[in-house]
Amino acid sequence: MTTLIEIVPDVDVLLALAPEELAPILLRLAKERVQNGMCMEPETHGYTQNKQREIEIASSEAWNWLRVHSLIVPASGMNGKNGWMMISRRGANIVDNGDFQRFREAAAFPKALLHPSIADRVWLAMARGDLDIAVFAAFKAVEEAVRNAGGFDLTDIGVPLMRKAFDKSTGSLTDKTQPEAEREALAHLFAGAIGSYKNPHSHRTVTITDSKEAQEMVMLASHLLRIVDVLPPYNWSRFNLVVWG
Repeated sequence: MTTLIEIVPDVDVLLALAPEELAPILLRLAKERVQNGMCMEPETHGYTQNKQREIEIASSEAWNWLRVHSLIVPASGMNGKNGWMMISRRGANIVDNGDFQRFREAAAFPKALLHPSIADRVWLAMARGDLDIAVFAAFKAVEEAVRNAGGFDLTDIGVPLMRKAFDKSTGSLTDKTQPEAEREALAHLFAGAIGSYKNPHSHRTVTITDSKEAQEMVMLASHLLRIVDVLPPYNWSRFNLVVWG
């Protein structure tokens, strides 16, 4: 049978999961351990002992979340009084329709890698399998950050906003201490990212099915947000960039 440590081997990642993020993983493990239609909270053995208490609390919170949302229900009679649970029809459906795999992939992609302004909502959207929503939210945040940093109007949007903000000569977010070619390249970077990953979602239904691809997209958005954090002027030294000839 699969163990929790096989799914989430990094204890820090496990402890960073919110109850609703860890709960589906426990649900899948519980289903593997059903006996006579009943199950108990999966064990958390194998992790470092000095964090065992924290792990047990996190597991209990997630197990209770499953109960509150009727994904598990108490078994009848004395079995229920002794802590035995049954997986509800709704809970079984969540396990069977593949949601577990999305949570497993999300757990391998720590929220700490994402910019704080998008970490919670984007990570959870990906964990739920809403990849399109996650990518759109990430690049929408980039657009809003650029607009706010440059003091632009709400009517300034999309690629034109990026071109205006990072124009190599007149852009309010351009760093004129940098070479012209690098200022121009930064404008292309922001305009290209918004044009490729945010605008299509604004104008039509875009379907993303590869979670790894979605993770790469939101990481790009996260990097752009970190660039905006140090503007103006843009401090290239913060990023130790290597320029290739």
